[in-house]
Amino acid sequence: MKKVVIHKPGGYDRLVIETCPDLAPGPDEVLIDVAAIGVNYADCVTRMGLYASAKHYIGYPITPGFEVSGTVRATGSTVTDLVPGTPVMAVTRFNGYATRVVVKRSQVVPLPASLSLEAAAGFPAVALTAWYALFALAHPRDGETMLVHSAAGGVGSMLVQLGKVADCRVIGVVGSAHKLDAVHALGADAVIDKSTQDLWKQLEQHAPAGCDIILDANGVTTLKQSYRHLAPTGRLVVYGFHSMLPRRGGVPNRLKLAWDYWRTPRFSPFDLTTRNRSVLGFNLSFLFDQSEQLDRGLQQLLGWLEQGKLVAPRITTYPFDRVADAHRDLESGQTIGKLVLVV
Repeated sequence: MKKVVIHKPGGYDRLVIETCPDLAPGPDEVLIDVAAIGVNYADCVTRMGLYASAKHYIGYPITPGFEVSGTVRATGSTVTDLVPGTPVMAVTRFNGYATRVVVKRSQVVPLPASLSLEAAAGFPAVALTAWYALFALAHPRDGETMLVHSAAGGVGSMLVQLGKVADCRVIGVVGSAHKLDAVHALGADAVIDKSTQDLWKQLEQHAPAGCDIILDANGVTTLKQSYRHLAPTGRLVVYGFHSMLPRRGGVPNRLKLAWDYWRTPRFSPFDLTTRNRSVLGFNLSFLFDQSEQLDRGLQQLLGWLEQGKLVAPRITTYPFDRVADAHRDLESGQTIGKLVLVV
């Protein structure tokens, strides 16, 4: 088998493909011949050496990757409901950038009929992230107004759709004009192109009383204003800090990181209580022990997918050996939907 190994954090040259001994499943595990691999921004942050859970759980050298699709090659002794050859998709906590993976049975689901192997590889991580942000934390109510930053990306495209499932009024934000049509097609009620429009003035026109829910993975560039544009009882959900990291070159600027860290708002509990606002945050890779809740979320997502209420993110595929190109393109901020490596 082959896998991508990052021996030391850094730029795109750190993504090295190596040949490794084959794997064997433990009693409650499944060995998968991988067909496709979802590429997530967290993989890029892992390569840069800045992803907290990578340091916490594994350290370096490390193989990134949180989601795969493929076919079952073998199962452990206690796994009786999957047989070799079954098409599946799975979530992993790292180690996904490989031609074979071993994961616990609880992290594997049969391939949904509506998804190709390539589309399936780009679905579970972003869908679960969006589901957790919205339904485990923000608890949307009918008719509420919801703002989604980075609405054309993997998580953003799922949040737009889930907002409509929850009967919210959804406003999407994109960073360039070529993304507008994609977000409108997902059902957004309005889309703001911040490359040509004043984001906050436009938002005030669309939501003069403020937003009930704002979902923000940008970090320092938008967090303060996101908080200011919450309505009373509004909820700001934070799940990333993309603007702190480079769009070109692949290596973070340490001085910029320090400056952005210093500028990141610290929300006062006195202001939170006076204004009746909430700030919530999470990182899904630290929540694998909440398997029952995540499984419930995935089953709900798959149900909506089957009912046609959700579609998988639009995908762009790359050969496995072009993993560096996929990282470079994802970091540019110009992509739509999900990027997927094909084995």
